[in-house]
Amino acid sequence: MGLGNPGPEYHLTPHNLGFMVADKLAADCGVEIARPEAQALVARANLGPAAILLAKPMTYMNLSGLAVKRLAERYQVPPENLIVLVDDADLPFGALRIRDQGSAGGHNGLKSIIGALGCDRFVRVRMGVQPEHPVSDRAAYVLGRFRQADLEAVAELVDRAAEAVGVIVHEGVQPAMNRFNRRVR
Repeated sequence: MGLGNPGPEYHLTPHNLGFMVADKLAADCGVEIARPEAQALVARANLGPAAILLAKPMTYMNLSGLAVKRLAERYQVPPENLIVLVDDADLPFGALRIRDQGSAGGHNGLKSIIGALGCDRFVRVRMGVQPEHPVSDRAAYVLGRFRQADLEAVAELVDRAAEAVGVIVHEGVQPAMNRFNRRVR
């Protein structure tokens, strides 16, 4: 599940990193996330030998749990088999943090999913987008476009997050945490 907001006005914003990683995975698998289903756009794909469902909830970030729950029920996917891709303004820009459970950490998309599923036992790949300096309006920051100077670092972050999903799927959460949960310089 790549979290984000639908619409061109949210393209290349920190809050849409989940969408960007889902699209990267889709491109790597030779599919497009375009089929409407359960308040989301979805695509079936093969990530190596593993069959996966890629999804982008169309409910906007704060209601992501609605689509996640409907898809999980439709495909009979237990929460521990979900991987949620999400931005995190509390992590240094470019950092990845993978966890197999935990709180929402103030993220409304994660709050919605935890509320809809009734548990926090799902994998989350959090991608750091912390601003270089304090901002007075965090919502405006995560909904604002990335600076041109940051686009190369954003592309690298998307690539690493997509790689992390592959490790999670093929090797498990712990090896992915060991490999990707490192400090950013």
